[in-house]
Amino acid sequence: MIKKQKGKLMSEKYAVQVNHLSKTFNQKKVVDDISFNIKPGEIFALLGPNGAGKTTTFRIMTTLLKPTSGSITIMGYDTQKEPQKVRSLFGLTSKDASIDKDLSARENLMIFARLNGLSRKDAKVRTEELLTEFSLINSADKALSTFSGGMRRRLDLAVSLIARPAVIFLDEPTTGLDPQTRIQMWDTIRDLVKAGSTIILTTQYLEEADQLADHIAMIDHGKMVGYGTPNELKAKVGNEKLNLKFEDENQAEKAVQSIQSDLKEKVQQNGNSVVIPISDINEVPIILHQLTQANLKISDLNVKQPSMDDVFFAMTVGKN
Repeated sequence: MIKKQKGKLMSEKYAVQVNHLSKTFNQKKVVDDISFNIKPGEIFALLGPNGAGKTTTFRIMTTLLKPTSGSITIMGYDTQKEPQKVRSLFGLTSKDASIDKDLSARENLMIFARLNGLSRKDAKVRTEELLTEFSLINSADKALSTFSGGMRRRLDLAVSLIARPAVIFLDEPTTGLDPQTRIQMWDTIRDLVKAGSTIILTTQYLEEADQLADHIAMIDHGKMVGYGTPNELKAKVGNEKLNLKFEDENQAEKAVQSIQSDLKEKVQQNGNSVVIPISDINEVPIILHQLTQANLKISDLNVKQPSMDDVFFAMTVGKN
């Protein structure tokens, strides 16, 4: 279905389209033929180890770098052909905060609002809205030196939202924050999506991508090595694991002997602990019954699903 938005025909299906993107520096290809699409109203995460091409991809998407080949459209506009128009459609919060530490939160928002073309009256209104929305109203006129890390990150995010952008780029938005403040930022990001924004983020915290992202692109050595929902990616790297503990190492050895012949994948033993790969959760009661029949006493058990750490290791570190 096609609709007209601000005089431009665009597809409703995607807010961002990245097509065969490549970037070469000094004859070295750091981004190699990457393609993906981002739907309106979703949270999309770019993950990868240092030097993988993730940051370069992010910078090209935000028009800070030009690609060697390929194209990107944001809300139907080509980033190379109409860069100024594209920049008016997104907000960017960098891990290196853009706020002026010598000014108050109110002064920062007023300046950026005026730079975004708002009249003085409209800038005041928008500043008050954002100070309230990001719970900074009580500290609006205090020196930023009194702000916690979380407050500064909230202010930086508020600055990027002055023009109410349809697409928001967040570059490691919770780096350096304590766990409680990080969770608060997660709630803020979810609220932005509920209000209609599309979020593209990079993060060094794999749990963050697992908790927030609707889709993830995993990049390594310039190539996209994984794409999908968090659950789809975890399903690709391995099965669930049944972790068992026994009274002693001898019992664990007997447990391995009892069940290994019935399983395709190797059962691992470490002391009195046994790890059993399972492809179906319904296998668990069968295995437990078999061990009970062998008079083996289990002291502890749990079923562990693959984590994003497992995905990251299998798709990047594990391949290097």
